Amino acid sequence: MKTIIGLGNPDSNYQNNRHNLGHQFVAYLSQELSIKLQNKKKILAQIGQDGRKKFLLAIPTTYMNESGLAVQKIVNFYKINFDNLYIVHDDLDLELGNWKIQFNRGSAGHNGIKSIIQNLNSRQFWRIRIGIGHPLPPIPVENFVLQNFSNPEKVIINQTIKTISQKILTDIIGPIA
Repeated sequence: MKTIIGLGNPDSNYQNNRHNLGHQFVAYLSQELSIKLQNKKKILAQIGQDGRKKFLLAIPTTYMNESGLAVQKIVNFYKINFDNLYIVHDDLDLELGNWKIQFNRGSAGHNGIKSIIQNLNSRQFWRIRIGIGHPLPPIPVENFVLQNFSNPEKVIINQTIKTISQKILTDIIGPIA
């Protein structure tokens, strides 16, 4: 079963932060597919189905740096093969609006990904990296990722989320009737 997990922080005051881009993505995708995420232990998740095709959308309710705990629970409970696991997250190394889907990569300093690699004892999963750009000095990275997007940035990010969603629906999950 294809599984798409969006990383972020659980509190509502982080909802629109750059670091919550994974949460924002899965929330958008679930809305597009008319799937209501349900609160389960340490995650918001729901299985979608079209005929015989099943997929899982999930948002951990752990903090970013503890994402691996929730992802490990999802993988174990639903018996997800790593090659069907897609982790969506913000990425400082990509310019705002750029994105990449990559398999078997290191964390590149992303603490949520570090936690997942550590808890799964593997990096053999897919990453959907969505660029947020890098802060200009003197803004520290840890402050930058917790800032909300500006209005012009929101326009770019919303279009990026739509584009990636279409890619996922056509190439990863497959067309949904």
